[in-house]
Amino acid sequence: MFVLPGSRGKDVCDSHVGRTRRDLLRVGGSGVLGLSLASMLNLKARAAETGGGHGAPGWNRAKSIIMAYLQGGPSHLDLWDPKENVPDNVRSAFKTIPSVVPGVNVTEILPKLSQQLDKATLIRSMSYTPNGLFNHTAAIYQMMTGYTTDKVSPSGQLEPPSPKDFPNFGSNLIRLRPATEPMLPFVMLPRPLQESNVVGKGGTAGFLGKAYDPYTLYPPGDDMKMDKLETVRVDDLKLPDDVFAARLRRRADLRKSVLDGMREIDQAVSEHKLDTYYEQALELVASGRARDAFDLESEPDSERERYGRNTFGQSLLLARRLVEAGTRVVEVIWPKHANSDNHSWDQHTALTKRMKDQSGPMFDTGLAALLEDMDDRGLLEDTLVVAVGEFGRSPKRGVSTSGNNNSADGRDHWPYCYTGLVAGAGIRRGHVHGSSDATASAPATDPVHPGELLATIYHAFGIEPETIVYNHLNQPRELVKAEAVTGLFA
Repeated sequence: MFVLPGSRGKDVCDSHVGRTRRDLLRVGGSGVLGLSLASMLNLKARAAETGGGHGAPGWNRAKSIIMAYLQGGPSHLDLWDPKENVPDNVRSAFKTIPSVVPGVNVTEILPKLSQQLDKATLIRSMSYTPNGLFNHTAAIYQMMTGYTTDKVSPSGQLEPPSPKDFPNFGSNLIRLRPATEPMLPFVMLPRPLQESNVVGKGGTAGFLGKAYDPYTLYPPGDDMKMDKLETVRVDDLKLPDDVFAARLRRRADLRKSVLDGMREIDQAVSEHKLDTYYEQALELVASGRARDAFDLESEPDSERERYGRNTFGQSLLLARRLVEAGTRVVEVIWPKHANSDNHSWDQHTALTKRMKDQSGPMFDTGLAALLEDMDDRGLLEDTLVVAVGEFGRSPKRGVSTSGNNNSADGRDHWPYCYTGLVAGAGIRRGHVHGSSDATASAPATDPVHPGELLATIYHAFGIEPETIVYNHLNQPRELVKAEAVTGLFA
């Protein structure tokens, strides 16, 4: 088992045992501590020989991940798990159409994505029993961290982000699998996770520290502004006009000379790895790699149209570019916050119109283009693609399950059964994992908890889900208390 240090200077177990964390294999920061490079490579080779992950399918197949996070909770019955021969207030208003996968139907809202499902697995049995998780913030926190919090208000909302929070899975990934390129390791765009006035909960590194927070790209403008990414200016990744890379590196050499004469200070801050972080920042800026990746204007117009000229589509295109450039984790957050109107997935009212005219086409075009483009470029070989929300919508329209008011053409929150999509990094192609019952109210077979989905992500990166991290109180915590669903892999 890998043990990750949180704070220093305390024994792992009871003091009389006498073993400190220095006696354990420790992984943290931007490298492996306590191992020489040769030892690390030897261990890696031995793990590869034995299959790692107990030889289970999918182990260590992923190098990067793009998560399209559908905050707000899209209706599974109106997208990718339609039901026939059900009461009128359950049946979707949209027609059912066949997909490219024989026997797998979706609704007419997904004409493009239906033709790309041969590259992915649909999980039609996502499910959990709510415990203060009927509303968005707490459910989002669970989906992103694998944990629930002790304090959940009756509405399901949580306190604002805190340094005591559990880390977003992306933060755990970049700590355990540091980027190998001079590139931003973790990017979140085009807006934060949000319900009402609670902004960013579940989207930070929490007790891991700010060094593992995502780089956030939140262009200004209202959520209805569809050309927000046209205004992206990543000025902090650009060298000033009068500074050449060589001059910048000379300044770094000068800095090193000064620090060489300050051994005591250097020793005092050594645990913070300031030199490592400085070198990473220097390489990132000097290489221009990140700056180039953010340059969407270098893409042909045909490619940009293919993804959709809207915030979600262009965010997915940018996600592909970032992964190509070496980014480990990209989280594309649905560009309308939960508990809102228009193209939000939180469709308590006017579901048919909003899904048909707003959220549906944007989602269908963007995700279909991403899957096809990633496959054409060979990126699905080692990149996971995940599309999921925090829950689905109630099978019956016009009923209240969370205390919200719902019109006759609206569905309330429903965590008991919903659908997600996974692709790439060894995930089975053209497959449906699990099934829902006759009204998509509950899983009929193979339920998958959100924590199990996170465990599967860690597994795909060659990380045991039960790997220990230490929180702000120096208490050991598993990455996630769940097992990987290895049946998702070929």
